[in-house]
Amino acid sequence: MCSSANRVHFEDYVFVVDENVYEPAEDSFLFSENLQIEAGTRVLDMGTGCGILGIIAAKEAEVVAVDLNPYAIRCARENARINNVRSKMVFIQGDLFTFLNQKLSFDVVLFNAPYLPVGDSDLDSWIGYAWAGGAIGRQVIERFISEVPKHLKPEGYVLMMQSSLANIEETICRFTEYHLKAEVVAEQKLPFFEKLALIKAML
Repeated sequence: MCSSANRVHFEDYVFVVDENVYEPAEDSFLFSENLQIEAGTRVLDMGTGCGILGIIAAKEAEVVAVDLNPYAIRCARENARINNVRSKMVFIQGDLFTFLNQKLSFDVVLFNAPYLPVGDSDLDSWIGYAWAGGAIGRQVIERFISEVPKHLKPEGYVLMMQSSLANIEETICRFTEYHLKAEVVAEQKLPFFEKLALIKAML
């Protein structure tokens, strides 16, 4: 059970969110509103946090949820139980693809990326890993893009959320370099000239 937890509601779902876990915000809700998963697919929810994306996907799919933060894994597992999808989800604590079988592939990979320009030296808690993207916000994004093609099925695709603070155009170019066709499928303007973008990349 998550201690010192807030409750977050999205549609008919309820999520408890530990104080050490990223609480769903504009990026999470924009992602969730545009998440359509076909029945019978296999989904990887990278950086699951409280589990919001993976749990929504698990209504239709089998889901592997990964997070570096042990508090996130604990909360996501509890939220899967609360939302009656625990039997359809597997939880792994680890750094991106490090602890995944290299031969394991997915129909869909979801990633609400850490995209804020914050260096590792500024991290002083587990929750910081949810948003810290290195000096220019691209440190984790670059690693993810370079590794995700190996875990996609032939007709598979990636859905990744990021901010304009981490250069959306650069992300689309980088996906192209790894032979994925990428485009923005949803976006939302935020204050101070920032924009959120949900990017879809397909083999």
